Amino acid sequence: MKERRDDGGPALFRLVRFWSRRWAGRASEELTGEPRHMQHILVVEAVATNAYPAGAGAHEAITVGTVAHQLGLDHSGASRMVRDTVEAGYLARATSEHDRRRASLRLTESGQELLAGARRWQRQAFEELTASWAEHDRRQFAGYLQRLADDVGA
Repeated sequence: MKERRDDGGPALFRLVRFWSRRWAGRASEELTGEPRHMQHILVVEAVATNAYPAGAGAHEAITVGTVAHQLGLDHSGASRMVRDTVEAGYLARATSEHDRRRASLRLTESGQELLAGARRWQRQAFEELTASWAEHDRRQFAGYLQRLADDVGA
């Protein structure tokens, strides 16, 4: 069955399937030298997304539960990923100021560098994928992607 040009749903999920299988190892290897470190990038992204939500002021403590929600994992899976990311030096754990029973997470300097590298890689991938497009189309598509990401994150 041929997809219609105006049917965004199947196209979106085709892209998700493509990138979820391919970009993870490539991005991790380019940024850390190790393809298996993708989980660190995912955790750093989840923490950063919640630390600096679009248009928000103060934020609540970022916890393992926050990471679990962002990554669509159960608490124990997220806890292992967070532990490994802390051990790798990309995150720091501290007792939450709001709830002494919970750990609060923040990016370390190395985590901020990893995040910056991931964002550079993401921008480069977007530029490569849309290199043959007119600049107006690239900007418009980027705007639509940002709008979708903002709506999903709301």
